[in-house]
Amino acid sequence: MKPRSRPLAVFDLDGTLADTAHRQRFLDGKPRDWDGFFGAAPDDPPLPEGVRMALDSAEECEVVYLTGRPERCRRDTLAWLGEQGLPEGRIWMRRDNDRRPARHTKLDVLKRLARDREIRVLVDDDELVCDAARQAGFTVVRAQWAAASATLKDAQEREGRT
Repeated sequence: MKPRSRPLAVFDLDGTLADTAHRQRFLDGKPRDWDGFFGAAPDDPPLPEGVRMALDSAEECEVVYLTGRPERCRRDTLAWLGEQGLPEGRIWMRRDNDRRPARHTKLDVLKRLARDREIRVLVDDDELVCDAARQAGFTVVRAQWAAASATLKDAQEREGRT
């Protein structure tokens, strides 16, 4: 670890900091409307439990955001984080054409970050991401404060979209 560098607190967005319930309807049809789903993200209400945890974590840690959202959503995501008063921090996003399950993409980033920084905690709502991170030795808090969506869970695992 670099001298005097703060440990990292890594936060997921959808289902952890952002309530996606209002945009689940875009995933109900066949084919799923991913443009509509991600296009509605700027209207996500914040999840108070996650926001509070991020703000508290910022007192001792550098906050980093690790999301399955595609890179094309970066501008909207930055604006949303600022509007919610969340701590500034690096945002790791999925490449637009990366369709691997989140448990693989996120674990890859966590391992990369851990090469030269302590990761104090990962906060994520995805059970499979949490399990993979825990098995790799990371401290994990599973965000269970948003309504679970079977459709979104399937999309995360099978389609690698978020």
